Amino acid sequence: MFPQKNHYLHSAIGHPTLREWQSINHQITPKNLMYPIFVIDEENEEQPIDAMPGVSRFGINRLRAHLEPLVAKGLSSVLLFGVISQLPKDDQAFHADSNENPVIKVIPKLKEWFPELLIACDVCLCPYMSHGHCGVLHTDGTINNSLSIKRIAEVAVAYAKAGAHVVAPSDMMDGRVGAIKELLIKNDLVHKVAVLSYAAKFSSTFYGPFRDAAKSKPAFGDRKCYQLPPGGEGLALRSTTRDIQEGADMLMVKPALAFLDIVKQTKQTHPEYPLFAYQVSGEYAMIYHAAQKGAFELKVALQEILLSMRRAGADVIISYFTPMILDWLTLKSKI
Repeated sequence: MFPQKNHYLHSAIGHPTLREWQSINHQITPKNLMYPIFVIDEENEEQPIDAMPGVSRFGINRLRAHLEPLVAKGLSSVLLFGVISQLPKDDQAFHADSNENPVIKVIPKLKEWFPELLIACDVCLCPYMSHGHCGVLHTDGTINNSLSIKRIAEVAVAYAKAGAHVVAPSDMMDGRVGAIKELLIKNDLVHKVAVLSYAAKFSSTFYGPFRDAAKSKPAFGDRKCYQLPPGGEGLALRSTTRDIQEGADMLMVKPALAFLDIVKQTKQTHPEYPLFAYQVSGEYAMIYHAAQKGAFELKVALQEILLSMRRAGADVIISYFTPMILDWLTLKSKI
């Protein structure tokens, strides 16, 4: 007999960084940071992202040199996003889990280069779909939820088989955490791989730069029918509770800054679960450009914002500022 899916604990403590996340504190340390990285199918390229100054997409052969100094400064976890331009897109997201997928190809390399680094993989279909939506569609353009969660679970297991420590479904399809957990069980991976659910992911204008970075803008319509409405704190509570019941090991609120009340609500309601807050692309761009224009000093403003996220209850902050923050923490430790 398998234990109930939501009672699997080993998957949440199978890596030193995961064990650190089970302890709550209010400092900003490298363990409180996760670095999101765009991995492209052009292996020898580094592509600066116009909408996110200072952030780039990396081919596999350019990633090691970028990460080595960050790992030396204490970087303990990364969140990988696949971006394709050479591989074809289609209406079933074939290359979301093909052998040519850049994330699947880079995971073994990262484990070889950085054995202590925790590797999380965003699980979504939109970067690989010809239409740019997060699920499989009916002929009328609406979401086919049943086929979507089947496909999403297949992608999650492919990342797990490649060696990911964490799979992070971001699609917001109904039932995707349960579908992933079931397929992990069938493949005898459930004790090796944690599920970090984008449990409270809101429809937001702050995703704009990311859609440019990931080349994942919908070809038609929007995602408001499956991402939560900005005023939906009740839906956020229902969504996080549902994902816990389906077996999520960790929870996420996204975006972070405009939804700190949801961060606090989620942590107070489910204090036993490590909570992630995603400082998304629009937040990054807003803070960066305001500092560039002299509205405030970047370091002081960012420290205040990070503290607010930790104070609200975030155990881990996913931020594109992570390399910069690691520099500050390294400098502080030498003083």
